[in-house]
Amino acid sequence: MSLLLKGGTVFLNGGFQNMDLAIDQGRIVSSSLPTEGFSVIELHNHLIVPGFVDVHVHLREPGFSYKETIFSGTSAAAAGGYTAVCSMPNLKPVPDDGANLQVQLDLIRKNAKVHVYPYGAITRGEKGEELADMAAMAPHVAGFSDDGRGVQSREMMRSAMLLAKSLDKPIVAHSEDESLLTKGWAIHDGEFARRNGFPGNDPASEWKQVERDIQLVRETGCQYHVCHISTKETVALIRAAKAEGLPVTCETGPHYLVMCDEDLLDEGRFKMNPPIRSAEDRDALVAGLLDGTVDCIATDHAPHSAEEKSKGLRGSLNGIVGLETAFPILYTNLVETGIVPLETVLNALCVTPRKIFGLPGGELTEGQPADLTVLDLNRPHVIDSQTFRSLGRATPFDGWGVSAAVAMTVCGGEIVYHDLNTQEDIL
Repeated sequence: MSLLLKGGTVFLNGGFQNMDLAIDQGRIVSSSLPTEGFSVIELHNHLIVPGFVDVHVHLREPGFSYKETIFSGTSAAAAGGYTAVCSMPNLKPVPDDGANLQVQLDLIRKNAKVHVYPYGAITRGEKGEELADMAAMAPHVAGFSDDGRGVQSREMMRSAMLLAKSLDKPIVAHSEDESLLTKGWAIHDGEFARRNGFPGNDPASEWKQVERDIQLVRETGCQYHVCHISTKETVALIRAAKAEGLPVTCETGPHYLVMCDEDLLDEGRFKMNPPIRSAEDRDALVAGLLDGTVDCIATDHAPHSAEEKSKGLRGSLNGIVGLETAFPILYTNLVETGIVPLETVLNALCVTPRKIFGLPGGELTEGQPADLTVLDLNRPHVIDSQTFRSLGRATPFDGWGVSAAVAMTVCGGEIVYHDLNTQEDIL
């Protein structure tokens, strides 16, 4: 497809520039703009940015396609402005060797609407007892994770880091010390939980394992990325590790940046792991985003069936969906309010994830892949989970009013999603 995007404002080199973009054969082409043979799309009053990257999603296939499929999950990603996602390995079969990974790779090749970079498991079956065949998977994965469970054994994690280091791949850690969890916990161990009689999740269950792993990074030199951080203590640990020069990065989610436990309702759509924590934790995460401690914003998109999410905070499975709400929520609640500059949010969604994981793209310049997202910053609407392309509907943001929307997503030079104001815009 040959496209000429006219009249937009482009996020380029950390700033904004009014310019046209031409796309041909899947790449951005010369600025001496052609017209013959190109479909012209007028994008006045729209912002064009590198396609978003989510380094933490659950596509649920193979094994759990009643929750999500690669097609439905990547359709949701495209609708959310994402041109690349990194998929977690808690699947069936778990991608813990070359053969099991190939099952997933075949499905991705057949059904994905955007780029999918899978993770391989750290341990066999994600059971924490034996290392996975990381060497066989290394050429085909973004890194290694046992997401859903922390690696409990210090020696197992040390061995994993040494092997990952030799393979030049990151360890992407779900950090959770299970010995510090109260049986049957539901939400953050704070005033709200105590006031309402809920079992609480101790924030030390997260940051204590991060503390352990940072020491292992000192010993091994392994690239280490921390998933979905939620506590102020974790922010402080990662800030100190970065100041020390250690190869440590992290992500947090939109829900941790704009909500606290006082916003909870006793509904499954508010249940996730780690839980939404205190206002102090939220503010520390925002401060970490502002000073560069928090590198990426990732949704931890984790769909479940309606029945699995129907049992309130105590009985529902952990996980919410987030691909289709991330940018509107972040823009409305952080950018429009003046809390976080738009450039900071875009770097965390578009640029820094690619740098950390060595993914292509991230610059809208000649010769680069034509993976880009068009944003309408003046599109007020109400989030309605019933319109999601994801099979999952559980989001704490259902019914929230937002002021911005994704207008179009282009992946590999092809339009994979569009919601421009008029049909004529894309003819």
